[in-house]
Amino acid sequence: MRTFTGRIVAEGTITAPAVVSKGGLNTLASFQKALQFGDKKATCGDQNNPDLYGKAMAGKALCLPRTIGSTTGGLVLYGACSLKRQPACMLFSEPIDSLAAAGAILADIWIDDVTMPVIDSLGEEFLEYVKDGMTITVKENGVVEVE
Repeated sequence: MRTFTGRIVAEGTITAPAVVSKGGLNTLASFQKALQFGDKKATCGDQNNPDLYGKAMAGKALCLPRTIGSTTGGLVLYGACSLKRQPACMLFSEPIDSLAAAGAILADIWIDDVTMPVIDSLGEEFLEYVKDGMTITVKENGVVEVE
């Protein structure tokens, strides 16, 4: 087991299996099926992301370097949370961008029955170490355990 510490963007504790992207996550392309067509597994629809394409993201520890793409990124994350199709948590190796942070923070504040902890700045080593299917535990103090 390895432990990584990052900055808390949205609080919460959770344990979930990892889904890992070595490239940036285009939130709109990735969550489009979940938002438009009712895909409850939030199967990644971004064909430009070979690490995630076709994989379920809902209920998973989404491990990634950063988000990319549209200025709708925050709204997409908020929408996924409001439909209860969000990842169990989002773990960024790099600092989170302001749009994704806004969506995560607003979901945390405005949606009562949804939790999606978000931790950023976990470092390059985090993304090198974590693999699909590993068990991720997010603790209240920004500590992320990877088993």
